Amino acid sequence: MARELTQLELLKELEPVAEANLNRHLSMAKDWHPHDYVPWDEGRNFAAMGGEDWSEEQSRLDPVAKAAMITNLLTEDNLPSYHREIAENFSRDGAWGTWVGRWTAEENRHGIVMRDYLTVTRGVDPVALEEARMIHMTNGYASPGDTEGLLHSVAYVTFQELATRVSHRNTGKACNDDIADRMLSRIAADENLHMIFYRNICEAALDVSPDQAITAINEVLQQFQMPGAGMPNFRRNGVLMAKHGIYDLRQHLEEVVMPVLRKWKIFERTDFTGAGEAQRESLSTFLDDLGVQATKFEEQRDRALAREAAKREREAS
Repeated sequence: MARELTQLELLKELEPVAEANLNRHLSMAKDWHPHDYVPWDEGRNFAAMGGEDWSEEQSRLDPVAKAAMITNLLTEDNLPSYHREIAENFSRDGAWGTWVGRWTAEENRHGIVMRDYLTVTRGVDPVALEEARMIHMTNGYASPGDTEGLLHSVAYVTFQELATRVSHRNTGKACNDDIADRMLSRIAADENLHMIFYRNICEAALDVSPDQAITAINEVLQQFQMPGAGMPNFRRNGVLMAKHGIYDLRQHLEEVVMPVLRKWKIFERTDFTGAGEAQRESLSTFLDDLGVQATKFEEQRDRALAREAAKREREAS
């Protein structure tokens, strides 16, 4: 059985890959400015400056779009915690350190532009949003104790960045507003480039230490939850988003998990030892179960939506 590599050995082995992918990212990333995506002419003062405070009828977003925008923004707000997690698992030196800084700076734009948009357009209650931000950032984010380390970190953010891309794109459509759709498409493009960086690092890790990498991937997927799980109303908003196609189990499986696993050729590789094979078998069983859960959720959702539609028809008649 091959010896497990230490965190330092993994960092050194993968640094050339990190440097190559940092350079790739810098060559492809598009500079953009948050102020260019906000309809400033819609803005007006709140009561503290002689204007009018927020009220429900001022928002043009429906409940689903509101829930999705709040969830996505509060997720972006927790950037300091994510920076700490990644910085602790990477290195402050060389390509690793440069990437962490660049990634953090790019991610910060997402929270800036989304908050400006929601405040200017009065899309959500800014007081409730700020109260939720304070709670969520005070709680912070930390990866589960048994999923720490470089490989777990890059595996997790690979799936998380792609999941966030899907959520942002679908939220943009749900807003029924061209400005919001354009803004969230821009953010989603960033998230996709971030995902590619981490996906390529993890792919290289599978070549460097196959058993360690597949173990990290399996453990991350079986314990996966979005980084916003600790925010106020996350479960209620998450159910609403899943119910209306923003992000659900089927999307998680077919648009996030499986495309990445196929890219890594997880079920075609022949370089795992017995331990790695056991992890792959465990992952396969988990994915089968996830598919069953997705089907069950879809059936329940369809029945619930049908009941709601029937109720609206009765009320309208």
